[in-house]
Amino acid sequence: MPQIWMTYEELAGLLDCTMLEARERAHLERLDRKISRDGNKRVKLNLALTGVFIDWLKAIDNTTDRAVSELRHVHGLLKERDEQPDHLASQRSHPRQSS
Repeated sequence: MPQIWMTYEELAGLLDCTMLEARERAHLERLDRKISRDGNKRVKLNLALTGVFIDWLKAIDNTTDRAVSELRHVHGLLKERDEQPDHLASQRSHPRQSS
């Protein structure tokens, strides 16, 4: 089981709550606590919170994958447009006006 240590601020971000609520949650769940070498107080996630953290990571990865896919799609559309013959490109930039 990996050890994941988070500051109260990071834990609050993970749980979408305030830092005070994150501290209370850490206290209620009796999470291990320590002061790191950088001077920040950290709590070690238990099994349930590690699951929440992993789900959060998967959601970030999925969002990134979707954004990359959408960018590739737009790039393909732009490339297709640029590869059209010149007469089609000029029609697109200067549509016929109807009287």
